[in-house]
Amino acid sequence: MKDNNLSNILSQYESKEQIDQQLYTLNLGPTHPATHGIFQNVLTMDGERILHSEQTVGYIHRAFEKIAERRPYGQITTLTDRLNYCSAPINNFGWHMTVEKLIGCEVPKRVDYMRIIMMELSRIADHMVCNGVIGVDTGALTGFTYLFQVREQIYDIYEQICGARMTTNMGRIGGFERDFSPKFHELLRDFLKTFPKKFGEYQSLMERNRIFMDRTIGTGAISAERALSYSFTGPNLRAAGVDYDVRVVQPYSSYDDFDFIVPIGTAGDTYDRFMVRQTEIMESYKLIKNAYENLPQGSYHADVPDFYLPEKADVYTKMEALIYHFKIVMGEQDIPVGEVYHSVEGGNGELGFYMISDGGRTPYRLHFRRPCFIYYQAYPEMIRGSLISDAVVTLSSLNVIAGELDA
Repeated sequence: MKDNNLSNILSQYESKEQIDQQLYTLNLGPTHPATHGIFQNVLTMDGERILHSEQTVGYIHRAFEKIAERRPYGQITTLTDRLNYCSAPINNFGWHMTVEKLIGCEVPKRVDYMRIIMMELSRIADHMVCNGVIGVDTGALTGFTYLFQVREQIYDIYEQICGARMTTNMGRIGGFERDFSPKFHELLRDFLKTFPKKFGEYQSLMERNRIFMDRTIGTGAISAERALSYSFTGPNLRAAGVDYDVRVVQPYSSYDDFDFIVPIGTAGDTYDRFMVRQTEIMESYKLIKNAYENLPQGSYHADVPDFYLPEKADVYTKMEALIYHFKIVMGEQDIPVGEVYHSVEGGNGELGFYMISDGGRTPYRLHFRRPCFIYYQAYPEMIRGSLISDAVVTLSSLNVIAGELDA
């Protein structure tokens, strides 16, 4: 068994020249297809075994929080899209709920259910990208193409809601811009009908695949204790055996109306992370089906004229609607003084928005709790002593999204 402690390894050599001859430095990233994003890991290698890793982030730093502190509340939605862009609607609705919490806005039950449908579609899309990429990084490209067919179905549904497919700017403070269209209902019903069979094909292809299991079981493992010490949340924490899901612990958007399973693993390795996401995909499907079949009647937005744009026809014919439209678009609506934190269960864990308002037209201070930024800290510990090929698979299973890493 090799000693994987870097200081102990170095002490075995008599001179720096010997160290230089035996050990070498390898850059994994920042522009490498295996990193699936623009970030760097400087690896100290003994042959193919990793002794030490040092991360470098900030290559795509866009100062989201500071930009948001200079924008009206309704215009910050487009910034949240660019966090975890694999599940942008969850980011959008999380931000809207934060503002609604501060202004004391209660949305109709129909809005809650509409949001659940879209957020769970987003979770499915996010998990499928992650699990598809794990397959690619173990040499199984076919499964990736299976999942992308389904993801395109979901993006078609997004398009019916907001006209966009990836960075969605979906919804508004107080609800949705418009109700579900007839075409949306058609596409969603088709998705609900065809998804189990399509996803079942991927399950049979990968879940008990002996090569895939050999590559992932025991790879990149982390204990529940260490995961908690790093403040893991989401699938990566649940894979380590900790039963924590924001939708259950702090229900929002009427999630407490529904029963669903929160899957947990035992080993906290790559295979457990893969299987937790696989199970969550089917649980999200059941949530969508249940919410759609029980979709309440009523309005698709709350009565908050200070923040919700009036109907365009009213803007052309009613002075009051014209005034509200002008004030909202020009960012001239003041918000109450207060301090608020709201979190949702994002694709990668607890996505939180901490906001301080001084009563002005923009946030005084704003912080995004991005789960990727938090759990990426554990990556050097998780890959120490492993082979370079295992480090790639481990990174894929963590599902580090660069946009969420560098806010």
